[in-house]
Amino acid sequence: MKHRSIMFGLTTLIVLSMLLGACAPKPTATQAPAATEAPATQAPAATEAPAQGGMTFVLVPKNLGNPYFDNANKGAQEAAKELGVTVLYQGPATADTTQQIQLINSLIAQKVNGMAISADDSDALVPTGKDAMAAGIPVISLDSAIGKDGRVLHINQAVTQDIGAVEIKMALDLTGPDGGKIAILSATSTAPNQNAWIEVMKAELKKPEYSKLQLVDVVYGDDDDTKSYNEALGLFTKYPDLKVIIAPTTVGIAASGRAVTDKNLIGKVFVTGLGLPSQMREYVKNGASPEFALWNPIDLGYLATYTLNALATKEITGKAGDKFKAGRLGEYTITDDPDLGLNVLLGPPFIFKADNIDNFTF
Repeated sequence: MKHRSIMFGLTTLIVLSMLLGACAPKPTATQAPAATEAPATQAPAATEAPAQGGMTFVLVPKNLGNPYFDNANKGAQEAAKELGVTVLYQGPATADTTQQIQLINSLIAQKVNGMAISADDSDALVPTGKDAMAAGIPVISLDSAIGKDGRVLHINQAVTQDIGAVEIKMALDLTGPDGGKIAILSATSTAPNQNAWIEVMKAELKKPEYSKLQLVDVVYGDDDDTKSYNEALGLFTKYPDLKVIIAPTTVGIAASGRAVTDKNLIGKVFVTGLGLPSQMREYVKNGASPEFALWNPIDLGYLATYTLNALATKEITGKAGDKFKAGRLGEYTITDDPDLGLNVLLGPPFIFKADNIDNFTF
């Protein structure tokens, strides 16, 4: 009986072991997150692990749901597919510095392979950027720069000279070779960037190729829609033969386009300058503003991803003079600016016209 009891107990243990083994979860291979574009209005959770077997970079905008940064993410995802990397799109729900810092700290803990950040606060992000770099994570900024000590380099969208120069070039495109009278409708009289661009425009007008353009006035709409609209109307009255209004301000250019449309001056007075496609689409298509400029945020995100990849793979070290190739955009060189520090310049401002404006939603 004793022997039979022992055999029964051993049999029971074996059966239980088999049952427990059958219930236990079988190990599965680790799966990497798909290298697909994140939804524009929702970032992946900050706890999401980096992709296995490939590098993971993170594009951190000022805030989610911003069409400008959503377009930058399109470029980042395009570059990611070309490079075989993953780019996550994560940011605060609102443009909040504290939230942005908390997110970046979380990404440091995840040991991502690089971050491209548009700073909500240039100085406040410096310590966090330093922490990331100390952890071996390359940090670059784009659109809005992190202070020089908190990043490897900045992706600079355009420079003052190029912005002023392209506005005069577009004015001549619109007047034609015979030229004519042009006016500038700026933001405030004390805006440093506006004044810098205006000085470049005045210098450009001294060149022989622009000798037939005559700058007759500079007025200020104070970045107020109603005032800018009224200033445009005043220019029509004061200069009946005015050919072009240049408005280097998103508020002023949209208000001027509306004024030309409302007063049935399409084809007589043209508007150009710096604007957003979402505001200017109507005026491009109706002929009030056949062309205007800004930088292309899709290319900005594309270049940022290639820059991160070059840093992460040690193709470049982030020193002035380093060169790397950025896919369809070509070769870039890191330069050192006294004010901006180490940076890569995207290139000349992008010109929006009827044949491309529907490609942009910002």
